[in-house]
Amino acid sequence: MSGTDTSDEDDWAAALAEQRSVEAGSRASPAPNAYAIAAPAEMESFQPTNDSGGQIADLDSILDIPVMMSVEIGKTKLSIRNLLQLNQGSVVELDRMAGEPLDVLINGTLVAHGEVVVVNEKFGIRLTDVVSAQERVKKLR
Repeated sequence: MSGTDTSDEDDWAAALAEQRSVEAGSRASPAPNAYAIAAPAEMESFQPTNDSGGQIADLDSILDIPVMMSVEIGKTKLSIRNLLQLNQGSVVELDRMAGEPLDVLINGTLVAHGEVVVVNEKFGIRLTDVVSAQERVKKLR
């Protein structure tokens, strides 16, 4: 063995001895550098208030975050064979009846139902029923 190998072995032996002493010390009384179980941090509870000086729900910070709104007319399942046979003029039957309300989704979550309207030669949707917050939470589970 060369002098470097002996030095490496001494380093390993020292590291193992230090680890054993830390483990033995943590059983008796924890040393400053010993592993310890962390206690949960105390978190300040958020209490929104209505007075201007207190913690009011600061919605201004999130009001400009963009979300994706989509309107779903209906759904259907197709095999790849039938999908590849579609061409201009093909009709695809959906799972909704004509006149049924459309689903309004925000980021994929149902938030309302509505009907199609035309405003200034553009399509729009008139909301006829807004899904309650409790119903939206139930669907998340």
